[in-house]
Amino acid sequence: MKPVGILGGMGPEATILLMQKVLKAIPARDDSDHVPLIVHQNPQVPSRIAALIEGGGADPGPVLRGMARDLGAAGAQALAMPCNTAHHYAPAIEAASDLPFLNMITMTAQSLAASGAGRVGMLASPATRRVGVFDTCFADHGLSPVWTGDEDAMLAMIRAVKAGAEATETGPAMAAQAQLLLDSGADHLLIACTELSLLTGYLPEATSWLDSLDCLTDAIVGFAEGRIT
Repeated sequence: MKPVGILGGMGPEATILLMQKVLKAIPARDDSDHVPLIVHQNPQVPSRIAALIEGGGADPGPVLRGMARDLGAAGAQALAMPCNTAHHYAPAIEAASDLPFLNMITMTAQSLAASGAGRVGMLASPATRRVGVFDTCFADHGLSPVWTGDEDAMLAMIRAVKAGAEATETGPAMAAQAQLLLDSGADHLLIACTELSLLTGYLPEATSWLDSLDCLTDAIVGFAEGRIT
């Protein structure tokens, strides 16, 4: 098993969820069967929302570049980052390290296209839309994003999760946002904010959906096992 470095802390609970998903993805019989993860759990990465939406926040790029270098020095053989919005800074991360970067956005677009998706309802931070995190990969795979018309409600839900709100408090908002996207013509839903990966139990029944965090989990396991380079 090859070790994978995780640029984490965006948010902290989402990083822990990724670790749990990687743990459960391996049919292990002993400790040594599991994927070695080197996790840089850094909640001090400057706010992506402040930098990309509000326009007054510090640039997260330099901190992310430093984290990438730290993970390489610690022995990681690849890098992964469980934050969709922060993939806006993927070029900066790749420039700071010679390690392969397991790009969650690219892998998510590939999985959606393979599943037959066309119009994808985006359960994502408004910052993801504003800087076009998914635009190029979606266009390359013939996918069209469908965005909610209520970005304030979406952002409030994400902030509540970051603040530690219970799923029972934020789940109804998740259900409402998902239904709004379906009513707007989405044929698939995409969990494109790892905070919202904690609320998938509130998606409408009989809905086709994908969680980008699951795509990243598959990539991490595939790299660790030598199936992905």
